[in-house]
Amino acid sequence: MDSVGTNRPQPRSVVAASVTRRSALLRPPRLLGLGNRSAATKLGIASGCSDLTPRGVPQPKPRAGRRGQEMGDTSSGNEVPLTYSSGKAFPLGVSQVEGGLNFAIFSQHASSVTLCLKLPERGTQDDVDLVEFSLDRQKNKTGDIWHVSVEGLPTSGVLYGYRINGPQGWQQGHRFDDSVILLDPYAKLVSGRTYFGVDQEKPTQLYGTYDFDSPPFDWGEDYRLPNLPETDLVIYEMNVRAFTADESSSLGTAIRGSYLGVIDKIPHLLELGVNAVELLPVFEFDELEFKRFPNPRDHMVNTWGYSTINFFAPMSRYASAGGGPVAASKELKQMVKAFHNAGIEVILDVVYNHTNEADDANPYVTSFRGIDNKVYYMLDLNNGAQLLNFSGCGNTLNCNHPVVKELVLDSLRHWVKEYHIDGFRFDLASVLCRGPDGRPLDAPPLIKEIAKDPVLSRCKIIAEPWDCGGLYLVGRFPNWDRWAEWNGQYRDDIRRFIKGDLGMKGLFATRVSGSADLYQVNNRKPYHSVNFIIAHDGFTLCDLVSYNSKHNDANGEGGRDGCNDNYSWNCGVEGETNDLNVLRLRSKQMKNFHVALMISQGTPMMLMGDEYGHTRYGNNNSYGHDTHINNFQWGQLEERKDGHYRFFSEMIKFRHNHSILRRDRFLSKNDVTWHEDCWENQESKFLAFTIHDHNSHGDIYLAFNAHEYFVDAVIPPPPQHNSWNRVVDTNLESPNDIVPEGVPFTGSRYRIAPYSSVLLKAKT
Repeated sequence: MDSVGTNRPQPRSVVAASVTRRSALLRPPRLLGLGNRSAATKLGIASGCSDLTPRGVPQPKPRAGRRGQEMGDTSSGNEVPLTYSSGKAFPLGVSQVEGGLNFAIFSQHASSVTLCLKLPERGTQDDVDLVEFSLDRQKNKTGDIWHVSVEGLPTSGVLYGYRINGPQGWQQGHRFDDSVILLDPYAKLVSGRTYFGVDQEKPTQLYGTYDFDSPPFDWGEDYRLPNLPETDLVIYEMNVRAFTADESSSLGTAIRGSYLGVIDKIPHLLELGVNAVELLPVFEFDELEFKRFPNPRDHMVNTWGYSTINFFAPMSRYASAGGGPVAASKELKQMVKAFHNAGIEVILDVVYNHTNEADDANPYVTSFRGIDNKVYYMLDLNNGAQLLNFSGCGNTLNCNHPVVKELVLDSLRHWVKEYHIDGFRFDLASVLCRGPDGRPLDAPPLIKEIAKDPVLSRCKIIAEPWDCGGLYLVGRFPNWDRWAEWNGQYRDDIRRFIKGDLGMKGLFATRVSGSADLYQVNNRKPYHSVNFIIAHDGFTLCDLVSYNSKHNDANGEGGRDGCNDNYSWNCGVEGETNDLNVLRLRSKQMKNFHVALMISQGTPMMLMGDEYGHTRYGNNNSYGHDTHINNFQWGQLEERKDGHYRFFSEMIKFRHNHSILRRDRFLSKNDVTWHEDCWENQESKFLAFTIHDHNSHGDIYLAFNAHEYFVDAVIPPPPQHNSWNRVVDTNLESPNDIVPEGVPFTGSRYRIAPYSSVLLKAKT
């Protein structure tokens, strides 16, 4: 890096900043903004700036390859008096300094950087006036950080970006193109399209923006963070937009699919009994990524959100009534505050493994690629510096590069400090365990620093411990006794036992008792296993018992997408049916899965909509459907309130009320009795066991029968002075399928029906 200059106040001069008038290809974005101060970034250089003298901003020179736009000439009538000085290297992004605003951006390999400003008073419908500052590498650069301070700018409503040029050596990993205005990776808010999924807005230019005028958000005098113990979590995975986008939500059109819409439905989550929501991505993402050019998927909208544009800005199109980035920031905080006031924690699904900038075959330059492709992405330097693709999305973020690592850490801290987020689930987290060349690391620096960071110390951190390059780390994810994991082995083994596969009894027992084979290492606990049967990708619970194979034709990929190994069973008929016997069996199987999930040691997670039996009609990769396929159906919930939904809600509450189901240590031989003497019998599909309560003798007996025939089970004697009460029998019709207070049972045997589960509770 370059040497660091002295850090002393710089003189300022009033200059006529050059204004370039362009024939806009795009409709200009609304002039909205909000900014937040970012913490200083440690990039290996001191926080300071070079000793610079003021200079005038040079007139821009015409550049070739600007998408056919005419540069035009500046005129005195378009001059904007602004004052500027050299600025400072930290913090990255936009920050307030004495007398002005400081802009700082990292680019190691750039040869030129130009700050582009779009002022509130200059936007028109058909033209875009840009004020451009060409930075001097001798005077506006400290180390690898380019910076400038501007006085005279409004403290809100300004849109900004950068043009960056550098070496054109594709074979060396560079992708510079100064015809593109690039988004600042440290922009705290992003201004772009106004409304979610509106095709007419799809090519809109993205700008960073800020607002230092708004007062701090009022979290309230009595506001408290829930700070729930990990043992107590019941996680509900959900999509902000899909939760209320459907007309059946009965919300006004202005707030359907918004942060505010979610607030209106928190009572439902409280009634269901969950106490943590895991939100699919709410970072600014590109929902229209499939519509960039004609292709077999251009009919779809990315409603899941795994196409990150920026790691600091909340999704602006989740604001109500097209309110833009300022409203989005405020309303996200309102939503988090409402969740916390209800005692519900907020966990974000975060995507640091790739961005929206696609692959080298169809490059899409919006930010990182044009700022410094060789730093931000993993490249195969032995193969023409092509982008490595461990994400399945065309590119892979170079997370363990020191600069990118700090970007990720700064982003996480920002969400905790600014938005009071309680935890993070890291999408394809095995990518974060790879070095710049893609090879796995034994002690990946980013993973360690997330675990050790003092700001993130109160947060739940959950890894999806695999990636699309085959790095499968379930039970082996580098954890420093802090990281939890999505337990994919739990999902597969529970599915296979409940549907009746041979030889699964022992694995089923291992999974429901906490997966000690995977997690009983060092100081890891049962709750480090996030147990799930269903997640956003894959079948819904209803489809798991309704389809033997995926039905993804609507995705436009010829059925090649989505997982082929679903371990599902259609219960006799593929898809929709009116056969009452099949429907009854499917209902039982969904209840069996839910019972297993809620009695398992570890942290349970369920999917939005499974509480009423949502179907995607066999589509197990529904990422691109902004329709009823993904949207919560509130009418169906009401129809099933007294049956399916009631069972699911009561089972969650039963877990909350029984601490022996959520221990903070692995089961010992004194904690559980397995009523089994033929573990090696591969044909056995029946398992019964008792979980012991050493404090109150409120033991719990459980039996799961995945056979096609009745099993006459011997019931062990209850603890002294207690008697058994039947709480669950999934073979019974509602409301007898679950009776929270229990129905007295005095027999020594219980005839357990095919594909059924039974739960007895010892009571005095």
